[in-house]
Amino acid sequence: MKKHLLAAAAALLFAAPAVAADYTIATMATGLNHPWSMAFLPDGRVLITERSGQLRVLDHGKLGSISGVPAVYAKSQGGLFDVVLHPKFAQNGLIYLSYAAGTPAANATHIARAKLVGNALTEVKVIFTVTPTKNTPVHYGGRMVFLPDGTLLMTVGDGFDFREQAQKLDSGLGKIIRITDSGGIPADNPFVNKPGAQKATWSYGHRNEQGLAFDSVTGRVYESEHGPRGGDEINIIARAANYGWPVATHGIDYSGATITPYTTYPGMKDPIVVWVPSIAPSGLAVYRGAMFKDWQGDLITGALAIPQVRRIDIDAAGKVVGEQRIFPEITQRVRDVRVAPDGAIWISTDEDSGKVLRVTPK
Repeated sequence: MKKHLLAAAAALLFAAPAVAADYTIATMATGLNHPWSMAFLPDGRVLITERSGQLRVLDHGKLGSISGVPAVYAKSQGGLFDVVLHPKFAQNGLIYLSYAAGTPAANATHIARAKLVGNALTEVKVIFTVTPTKNTPVHYGGRMVFLPDGTLLMTVGDGFDFREQAQKLDSGLGKIIRITDSGGIPADNPFVNKPGAQKATWSYGHRNEQGLAFDSVTGRVYESEHGPRGGDEINIIARAANYGWPVATHGIDYSGATITPYTTYPGMKDPIVVWVPSIAPSGLAVYRGAMFKDWQGDLITGALAIPQVRRIDIDAAGKVVGEQRIFPEITQRVRDVRVAPDGAIWISTDEDSGKVLRVTPK
């Protein structure tokens, strides 16, 4: 099974894009400093995070700024990451930001909750901080998604130099965490009664998770993460599951050394997609929309190392049955992919002067 997945991924990686350009790509915003994430407000405005620490707002074609954003640790991969709306945003105006904060010697991924009032954040409160802190400016994770029960998931990377902690339940590194909308620990989290374990942990054995998406139709949570040299993955996330890093991986160390002899291991969950060589998958979305009707339930991911946008074809049973590069005109590093309420696909490019693009059918 694993050999089949690996061979299929390698063959599909450079597969030809769709022949007919039956879509239009419109530039919605330019001049953004490494735009990291987007969220669609009910009034038609779009929030955009810049990794350097700014929260921008696209108001019907005009780009503005939101004040009151917490200070971030902006270095290397660190900075302002995701922005998501509370499920009841229309009633309470709450948004959530994930970001790196701290010092070069001690920094971590944080979640802050705030109320959006006009173009300002008020009542800003840090509701979660990953522990332990680390002294590296990389592998933060930071992708968030709300579940139907109102709890919030967030990815947390392994900090690069601390990969062994991904397997240790007393560490918050290399995990996906689950908290309440106010930052509390849900009583049904899997390790709340395990002595010494971090109570926020939902799943573990992760490396550097850069995509997280919930499918409202199937109830599945999909996650993408970077391997080292090779071994990028897409996983279906399950409660209490161990996803293998660094015990099992298709990648090797950047030095060329073997990390582990195992590509799969008993008791650990295998990915549904593996990429060798690495494409560095980034923002991840489940397509459920009216515009691209043949793509229902498929995954759309950006890529950083081999800049592109890819569609992973998921059948009704949840199996991967194909993969294809889409929108080949986009050749910049892609940081985020989102499906707007109208079904359009929005894409942000990871550049010093990045863009936000909107793709619609012709």
